[in-house]
Amino acid sequence: MRRTPDPFDKLAEQILEDLKKSGREIKSSGEADDFMAHLLGRLLTKMLEGEMTHHLGYEKGQARPGDNERNGHSSKTLKSPKLGTIHVDVPRDRKGRFTPRIVPKHKRTLDGFDEKILALYARGLTTREIQGYLYDEYGMETSAEFISDVTDAILPELQKWQDRPLSPVYPVIFFDAIRIKTRGENGVVTPRAVHIALGVDTDGKKDVLGLWMAENESAKYWLKVFNELKNRGVNDILIAVTDGLKGMQEALETAFPKTMLQTCIVHLIRNSLKMVNYKDYKAVVAALKPVYRAVNAEEARQALNDFAQSELGKKYSYIEKIWLDAWDRVIPFFEFSPAVRRLIYTTNAIESLNRDLRKVVKTRASFPSETAALKLLYLAIRKVERRWVRPSPYWKTAMRELTIEFGDRIAPFFD
Repeated sequence: MRRTPDPFDKLAEQILEDLKKSGREIKSSGEADDFMAHLLGRLLTKMLEGEMTHHLGYEKGQARPGDNERNGHSSKTLKSPKLGTIHVDVPRDRKGRFTPRIVPKHKRTLDGFDEKILALYARGLTTREIQGYLYDEYGMETSAEFISDVTDAILPELQKWQDRPLSPVYPVIFFDAIRIKTRGENGVVTPRAVHIALGVDTDGKKDVLGLWMAENESAKYWLKVFNELKNRGVNDILIAVTDGLKGMQEALETAFPKTMLQTCIVHLIRNSLKMVNYKDYKAVVAALKPVYRAVNAEEARQALNDFAQSELGKKYSYIEKIWLDAWDRVIPFFEFSPAVRRLIYTTNAIESLNRDLRKVVKTRASFPSETAALKLLYLAIRKVERRWVRPSPYWKTAMRELTIEFGDRIAPFFD
């Protein structure tokens, strides 16, 4: 089937013919891109002129109706992933009131290009690697400073996200930390702990509540995080799931005295397996299952005792001590049905989030600054949160149980 003629066909043919007559015939794809970039620049300039005419209320050559008038042009360079550099002449007005829309002030790229750079940055690529990618894919030469400027543009968004108001009550919040390395002003690389709070609200929606960076993870610093959450509107947390950090109970009681502290079972298992020989690994994992899958606390304690008396338990006697040291923060888990246990035991949300964050930070031996690290982590979180479209299938069942268990603390917030 023949293509329906396009009204622009004749115009395009005329332009190509005129180029040929002038001795500037297009003979390569590179020359075509250069011409298209020039053409787009002129088109944008004309559109900006139209915006200025609408802003001032009169055409060029007409008498001005007010106290404002045209005042020449400013040259501006835009970046395009397909066409490279595009030059635009932005009209100015005498009073400085003109705010262009087609090419906004401070805009240095065409729509969509910033997002491409941010997407690459969110995958863990360095500014130098993004430079190379843009050159290889698009033949575009960009500076590291330019790419840094684009990623810095999200800093106000990051700050707004970090300071946003939060829900008054969260049924569950997971508190955890990951480790990164940053380079200080003195050039020395030091390890840092990025504290992460992942909340699950009364609708079952997962939400990263914030990122906080410190020299190391400590109960004292977590208290600072808890107080910030209170300042942002959190009045109550029903269950806080943590990694069993020493002093966490006291810190949590200071900020949220009614909150039930639950040691993360996954962390407990991981700590139990740290010094287990590879040939015993699967056997120890299987031997611990009766402990955390027990019907109640009494059965769990008996299962732990049975493990301690077994050959594996005697070989790895430290495992029983790990569990007993955390036992007061383990047994709340056994008060709940399987629906709630799945929420506070499997911790798939925080484990999955941390795994995604580690993927993007492991490509960096260190970050040039804390700001660079937070930018990357925030972009990675923004990407992960797009996958969180629906609550856990166990959520409604769990919420009914939590409503009975915690009564007026949760009922007013549950539809």
